[in-house]
Amino acid sequence: MQDLVELSMFPLGSVLFPAMPLPLRVFEDRYLQMLQDVLARESAEFGVVLIERGHEVGGGEQRFSTGTVAQVVEVGPADGFVSLVAQGGRRFEVVEWLPDDPYPRALVRLLPALEWDEQWRDRRDEVEELVRVTMARISEFEEQRWSSTIGLADEPLAALWQLAAIAPVGAYDQVSLLQATSVEGLLDAVATATQEAAELRLPD
Repeated sequence: MQDLVELSMFPLGSVLFPAMPLPLRVFEDRYLQMLQDVLARESAEFGVVLIERGHEVGGGEQRFSTGTVAQVVEVGPADGFVSLVAQGGRRFEVVEWLPDDPYPRALVRLLPALEWDEQWRDRRDEVEELVRVTMARISEFEEQRWSSTIGLADEPLAALWQLAAIAPVGAYDQVSLLQATSVEGLLDAVATATQEAAELRLPD
C-alpha cells in the first residue's frame, strides 16, 4: 500500500486537471492562512477537489474524493485579496478528511500516472478533432471558457490531460475523466462525454 500524504485542501467549484493552470483569488481568512503555510513549505503544494454540494465560501460543503495536487507558481497581492496561479500535477484519492482546523486538510493517496504509448497517437488525434469541432460548434450558441483553437503541450500525457480539461463537458463528467486508469480509458471517456454534450447542447 502506498504511503499516505497529508495535504492542505482547497475545495472548489471546478475541477483541476494535471498540466492545467489554476488562477485563484484568495480572500477568506482560513485560505489565507493555508496559503501562508503552503508557501512556507518547499513544495508549495495543496490539493484541489470539486465541491459536490455546498459553496466555496464559508465551509460546510460536501466534496468529491478524487482531486489533483496544485503547485503554486506565482503569487502576488491584489485589491482586497491575494492572487495566485498554481499548476496541476499528480492526481490523488482522499482516504480521510481531517478536521477543518483552521482550514481543510486530508490524508490522500497519490494515484499512479497514466502510461503513454505511441500506439494511441492516432486515436488521440481523432478525439482531439472531435473535441475541437464540438467546441467550435457549441461556441456559436454558448460562451465557452476555452477557445477551440487553444494550443496543447508537446508532451503527450500533458496534452492528453489538457484535452480532457478543455472538452466541453460538465464538472461531474470531468471528475469521471480525472478518475481514468489508462490512456485508452481516458480517450474513450473524453470522446463519449463530448458526444453526449453535443447531443444535449446543440440544436437538431
